[in-house]
Amino acid sequence: MHPGAVYGQEAFMRAKKTGKLPVFQWKLLPLFFGIFTAALLLPGCLGLPAIGESGFTPGIYEGTGQGYRGPVHVQVQVSSAGIADIVITDHEESIYPGAAAMEELLAAVLETGSTDLDAVSGATFSSRGFLEAVDNALRQAAKR
Repeated sequence: MHPGAVYGQEAFMRAKKTGKLPVFQWKLLPLFFGIFTAALLLPGCLGLPAIGESGFTPGIYEGTGQGYRGPVHVQVQVSSAGIADIVITDHEESIYPGAAAMEELLAAVLETGSTDLDAVSGATFSSRGFLEAVDNALRQAAKR
């Protein structure tokens, strides 16, 4: 064991009192680098889309999610490169903040190519309904 290594909260408190705090373990750096590299490469090994691949079958897919005032319906156009376009076909949300939030999220989904976004403040349920609808459409587009 390294003389500066400290394990557990009790040992840390003891080291803090004596002024002997642990030093960075440079010898662990290759381990962390290996784990990080594996995390980047592993999705391709598991059959998930690799970075740069959409993993979707091109076409137009419909999805539905539950908004604040009712269902949110979308059409998602998917190309081999990813999400090409999204159209909100029907909803019962108010113009503000619900519909405005959905339009904001629509632009963000097209820009990022992902639905892993935070809800718009003040329109949480409308936001979640829209993102759920897009997710449901993308599930249909996922390659099997």
